[in-house]
Amino acid sequence: MADVICDERPLVFEDLVAWFADGSKAKADWRIGAEHEKFPFYLKDHSPVPYEGPNGIHALLTGLMRFGWQGVFEGDTLIGLERNGANVSLEPGGQFELSGAPLGDLHEICDETGGHLSEVKTVADELGLGFLGLGFTPTWTRDQIPVMPKGRYKIMRNYMPKVGGMGLDMMFRTCTVQVNLDFGSEADMVKKFRTSLALQPVATALFANSPFTEGKPNGFLSARANVWTDVDADRTGMLGFVFKDGFGFETYANYALDVPMYFVKREGRYIDVAGRSFREFMEGRLPELPGERPTIKDWADHVTTIFPEVRLKYYLEMRGADAGPWSRLCALPALWTGLLYDQAALDAAWDLCKGWSVEDHEGLRAQAAKVGLKAQIDGRTLQDVAKDVLVIARQGLKARNRLSGGMVDETGYLAELEDIADTGLTPAERMLEQYHGAWGGDLSKVYETMAF
Repeated sequence: MADVICDERPLVFEDLVAWFADGSKAKADWRIGAEHEKFPFYLKDHSPVPYEGPNGIHALLTGLMRFGWQGVFEGDTLIGLERNGANVSLEPGGQFELSGAPLGDLHEICDETGGHLSEVKTVADELGLGFLGLGFTPTWTRDQIPVMPKGRYKIMRNYMPKVGGMGLDMMFRTCTVQVNLDFGSEADMVKKFRTSLALQPVATALFANSPFTEGKPNGFLSARANVWTDVDADRTGMLGFVFKDGFGFETYANYALDVPMYFVKREGRYIDVAGRSFREFMEGRLPELPGERPTIKDWADHVTTIFPEVRLKYYLEMRGADAGPWSRLCALPALWTGLLYDQAALDAAWDLCKGWSVEDHEGLRAQAAKVGLKAQIDGRTLQDVAKDVLVIARQGLKARNRLSGGMVDETGYLAELEDIADTGLTPAERMLEQYHGAWGGDLSKVYETMAF
């Protein structure tokens, strides 16, 4: 679909619905897009890395250009990189993100991830930087963390404290790993959305990797997941309406219309319209842009400011997992590809959770953040559910039969998750064991033993 609706007429609701519907693709064209974030830090003292300076984020971005990356600018400010459909971008506190190209299988995804980390390490070693893959920064206070020079983040930073208690923590102190997956039709989108949203707490538990805040245990296995429970109720959560009869593209478009806006981008500049209604914008009633009506690009921008556990754009984003080490960066796309890209696997996964209520979904989300695989749902532990989920995902990947070198299928990428489910010990619990044992309560060890 074109980025801009013809100027001869204003956008109407049907255009917004069509933007989502136009994401539908034939199964042969389904792709996998992987994203992951990581915290950069100075090796000498484990402090966070500012944008400026000879060893800062700007220098890191500039150094990566030797590998064929092209700069992405906001005005004269370098804020990211792009190459062959992939992007490197900055989260508000300098979290360094790879948004990978849409690729055909998990072997390509893992090659892309490994190549990126190799390039980043080459430049980081020259600058004295390391990277930490955790869901929440383990030692830094919010005030210690530098602010990246992106216009939209200034708007969000001002708005967040008005609508939730932990929005600034989300912006500056969390990291995640995500995967983006396609759908074939509205009905296929609905089933994938419902299944992945209901099972998102399984991913939260399997990837739980953020038990520390400001140098000590915080009482959660995924502090990142807990943060999302108090960011902004208008744009986060488990979206109970997704499970109601009649859900589809139109329902989600109506929901997105009612999510308050953050900004409108014009000529490279972000205009603060935080709290305004997109419906008002469509009627030309934004005080900041009197008489002006949105383009479809404005709608696409607005949709990116919605943060539920699964997000619909022209694909579906899985958003429930903490960042982690290299091995688990490949495991998350393996989990969801196995569940959602084979019809028998999708049917089996939905059968696991179709009887859960909206209250079950919300309760499980909270439990997973707190106690991981020990959470309870429908008379079972989340560990037992996770084991079933991984069996289904393995079957789904096996049925895909995407081979590397003509011999190895995609199922191997699930191995670490299968070990977590079998033992019932999340990555966070393993870290807590080290903290109370070999590390002797010294969290400097996390930078020494768990960095990329």
